[in-house]
Amino acid sequence: MRWIFLVLCFLCLCSGFGSRAGTIYYYCDENGVFHFTDLPASGLYRPFIVFRDKHFDLKKIKHLVRIYSERYGLEPALIQAMIEVESAYEPEAVSKAGAQGLMQIMPNTQKELGLRDPFDPSSNIEAGVRYLRSLLDRFGDLSLALAAYNAGPARVEQYNGIPPYVETRQYVRRVLDIYSRLKR
Repeated sequence: MRWIFLVLCFLCLCSGFGSRAGTIYYYCDENGVFHFTDLPASGLYRPFIVFRDKHFDLKKIKHLVRIYSERYGLEPALIQAMIEVESAYEPEAVSKAGAQGLMQIMPNTQKELGLRDPFDPSSNIEAGVRYLRSLLDRFGDLSLALAAYNAGPARVEQYNGIPPYVETRQYVRRVLDIYSRLKR
């Protein structure tokens, strides 16, 4: 089986597919048959090979932030602050808890948002900004929305405010501090 994977990798790279950003997904069914696609039709698929545009830079990320911030009525400085805290502008960042991409979106939240490729900067930023917009609309307060982004909306509702988690309190403080600095 391993040789099939290696041949597939080699063919993808030789065909030039590797020069474009994209992902090949796979899953193994109950009969041991492997299925590969670039457009997964279900949650059964997992990334097999991820091809990245290695030339993705800070300028491009900030451009995407500006586009999606305007679309959802948020300030680009806020989204930049979140990205700085969440991933330090690393498109392929993965947290210990499993959050992925620039805006560190958890897999369950990715499903809710319809985010197929969490490592694609454009898709990740769009989903993260849209999610933050929904949290702001839900809680009506930036600090609570940030706390919900970090700890989950259920925790903010459970504690009727910012949860008493050190990580969440530090997260909200750091994002707001950086946001304030970037607005100047």
